[in-house]
Amino acid sequence: MLMPKTILAAFFATTLASAAVAQSPATSSSAPRSSIDIPATPGGPEFRDPKTGQIWTPQNVGRGPIGKPTPADLAFDPLAQAARIEGRVVQRPAFVPLGWSTPTAGPATPLVTLDNASLRAVPSRRWQVVLYVNNNSAGTLAPMIDCRFTNAGKLVEDTRVLMPGIGAGVRGGVVIHGPKTDLFVDRATCRIVSP
Repeated sequence: MLMPKTILAAFFATTLASAAVAQSPATSSSAPRSSIDIPATPGGPEFRDPKTGQIWTPQNVGRGPIGKPTPADLAFDPLAQAARIEGRVVQRPAFVPLGWSTPTAGPATPLVTLDNASLRAVPSRRWQVVLYVNNNSAGTLAPMIDCRFTNAGKLVEDTRVLMPGIGAGVRGGVVIHGPKTDLFVDRATCRIVSP
């Protein structure tokens, strides 16, 4: 009578150990991490020349029918900008839950994903990235996101975003602030660095 109970107990212990190994951090760390590259949307900073009425934007400055650019024209060339924010800016933005879906994290699906991002300038304020964060796991996670705001491939600001705890399967929106709009930005790249 003791033998069947021993076999049953051994089977039960093996099943629990297998489940624990399947959910261990080593397994989840092999899943890819999410990242997203966001070009600036049209309608960014612009300058109207009071004499000619010409509207200059980061896309058309220094080009057009005026001929060779003068030093004054080159002063508005956003591609020649060398300014940057030193160090890393740390933010703790608000997270707005927008929905829920069944958790799907696994070997091919990251624990947290980013999607539907946009980069735009808020006139006379700051550049901002609006994106959606999805917790694909079956537990609460507090993701860490790194965003790099660049201009013509040169770093303008490096930002670390510390998110609050996001429940299992929750999808929500977040606004990440970049540099002030007196610095030109044409792209932001955001990626999950933890978990």
